[in-house]
Amino acid sequence: MGRLRAAAAGIGRRPQPGTGPAKRSSGRCRETTAPQRGASCPAPAQPSAFHLFVDTAEIEAFRTSLLAWYDRCKRDLPWRRLAESEPDVDRRAYSVWVSEVMLQQTQVATVMDYYTRWMQKWPTLQALADASLEEVNALWAGLGYYSRGKRLQEGARKVVSELAGRMPRTAEELQKLLPGVGRYTAGAIASISYGQATGVVDGNVTRVLCRLRCLGADTSSPPVTEHLWGLAHTLVDRARPGDFNQALMELGATVCSPKAPLCAECPVRPHCWAQRRVEKELEVASRRLLGKAPSSCPPEPDIEECAAGASGSCPLCPPALEPWDGSLRVANFPRKAAKKQPRAERTATCVLERSGRRGEPEFLIVQRPSSGLLAGLWEFPSLLVAPELKEKQQREALAGHVRAQTGTAVAAGRLRHVGEVVHVFSHIHQTYVVYSLLLDGPRAAAPVKREEEPELPASRWVTKADFQAAAVSTAMKKVLQACERQSREEKMPRTVSTSAWARPVSGTTAQHVSALPCVGRAGGVSSFPHAQGTTCLLGPPGHLLFCPWGLRP
Repeated sequence: MGRLRAAAAGIGRRPQPGTGPAKRSSGRCRETTAPQRGASCPAPAQPSAFHLFVDTAEIEAFRTSLLAWYDRCKRDLPWRRLAESEPDVDRRAYSVWVSEVMLQQTQVATVMDYYTRWMQKWPTLQALADASLEEVNALWAGLGYYSRGKRLQEGARKVVSELAGRMPRTAEELQKLLPGVGRYTAGAIASISYGQATGVVDGNVTRVLCRLRCLGADTSSPPVTEHLWGLAHTLVDRARPGDFNQALMELGATVCSPKAPLCAECPVRPHCWAQRRVEKELEVASRRLLGKAPSSCPPEPDIEECAAGASGSCPLCPPALEPWDGSLRVANFPRKAAKKQPRAERTATCVLERSGRRGEPEFLIVQRPSSGLLAGLWEFPSLLVAPELKEKQQREALAGHVRAQTGTAVAAGRLRHVGEVVHVFSHIHQTYVVYSLLLDGPRAAAPVKREEEPELPASRWVTKADFQAAAVSTAMKKVLQACERQSREEKMPRTVSTSAWARPVSGTTAQHVSALPCVGRAGGVSSFPHAQGTTCLLGPPGHLLFCPWGLRP
């Protein structure tokens, strides 16, 4: 009987911190039944040992292999350098906190520059607490999920004002006392900054653990989530918990990737049940190809299939209706539930432009509400519109909205259509219908609220440089780029091919056009003077850019 078969007969899971003795495993996944009236609620069924780490020697070997690989191969990241070199425990915890919040749903390459600028601007909790939300939003702009920066500052202010500048010292206290700090972030701060032996589970760790122990159920379901946290607490190295947790995340980010894992480079490959499943499938396929019957007794039966999984009763195994896909190999794990499609929205947006004091263009931006999507950020005057709204009605609604923002009557017909800009948020597929309007006459002032009018949002005129430095979303930067692109295209002369030269244009005859002295002389971009005092603009060979004799591009 193999190691895990023996474990299944009576060896249970390690107790998690603060949970007391663990129940012994029966070796099979059992379905729970409702208790009889008046009876005490039975303990939840223990999962099969197939989905656990139960052998002490294997756990120790896993830790050693993973940490040795991490010491050799870890990436040089600014938050790691700071955590290793900072002697002050509160500043160290703050630096880890900032990095973990920024890394939520955001790639490492994107975060590095933001993190460096953030820590240079606000190196301490006190410095962040003293900053304005406007400053925080401005630095965070472009990083996405903007409420993260706001909650981070709220947490810093709470530590300074209510906790005397001292960061909570355990994962439990961090999660309880700091706004926006969840189970994962608390565990990361506590293990990396304080050396608390607590596991962490993020997207990378979830993928690694699911492959190590063939967890194929929906990873967002509560039973699977709790099982993953149990595995993380079991595996974490007691002497180097921070390094171990970072190593597990590093493995998922660089080796055990979602679609193209580098299994040959994996330091914990011998402990991976998904890899053994791949090898078993290849062995069976090879025997069939050679015309040999598959062995009824596989060699070295060190692992066993989950007995309950075969009958479809295991809450951790893949659903019975989702068969193994040989082309995916270990990427059969984890199985994800169907992603909810973001809802579609349409927003009419107007880029209002005026000439500034120095002649440079200025744009009107308004501040969004302090709660909700993109809270507190600045944007061009924008109005959510119904998808079925016709263009005329859309223009009229936007013109009325612009009037409220500027105090100036705007005719809907003056709004110039630029195009559409699509930006996908985590849960919203947003289409911005972009219009532009150049205000004539004296420089328009920001709107002044009358007593009978509702409260208007804050607004200001900014130059392009000020706009880029302000707390504006990536979507608004894309809107401005669309306007600038249209403006450039309109200023560029269009070319006509030689096939158009012989066509009568503007009342001229084909013979007249053919006889123009500029025809056939186009080389580089240059001008050609006519005897009548007019000038043609010539482009590359075969193209006439502009000719005042009558040929128009």
